[in-house]
Amino acid sequence: MDILRRPSWIFDMDGTLTVPMHDFGWLRTQLAIPETQDILATLQSWPSPRREEAWAFINTWEDELARGARAWPDAGPLLQRLRDRGCRVGILTRNSRAGARITLEAAGLLSYFELEDILGRDDAEAKPSPDGVLRLVSQWGSSPAQAVMVGDWIHDVRAGKTAGAASILVRRHPPQGWEHEADHVVDELAELL
Repeated sequence: MDILRRPSWIFDMDGTLTVPMHDFGWLRTQLAIPETQDILATLQSWPSPRREEAWAFINTWEDELARGARAWPDAGPLLQRLRDRGCRVGILTRNSRAGARITLEAAGLLSYFELEDILGRDDAEAKPSPDGVLRLVSQWGSSPAQAVMVGDWIHDVRAGKTAGAASILVRRHPPQGWEHEADHVVDELAELL
């Protein structure tokens, strides 16, 4: 893959670098959010104080899960290879920035990232918005044409594509029907090594 030579790499976290632990069906039930609605967008539309109470609930839930995070076995070797090549690596997650740092530390992956290169929902518009991709490449002095967005869900693929970056889908879920939108599809991160 020619895109493997690109110098700027942006990763989703949960499900991509770390073993997924979030039960979004359970969360939807707790917050009474229908399956057809995006959780983050729905919360943004709620009035105060309901919105703040829901965010507090989610932040507590995410932080509890984060402390038990585990990395996929091939995450560290891939990040190390990219760092050895002089690539910039960043995180773009729909989790909070604080939760992302806790997750990465618990999973043994935090040392691969500069702290300012970990963006959460409090730093950029949530994926599928390209905002976070554009922010990272800008702070690196790079461009979307030199970047790769790696993730396990359609939000990751669309964020990268809309920004003008290449996208790699790590197939961690049963077929959803949108996989063709990614530039490349792999079954494991090890394939990128």
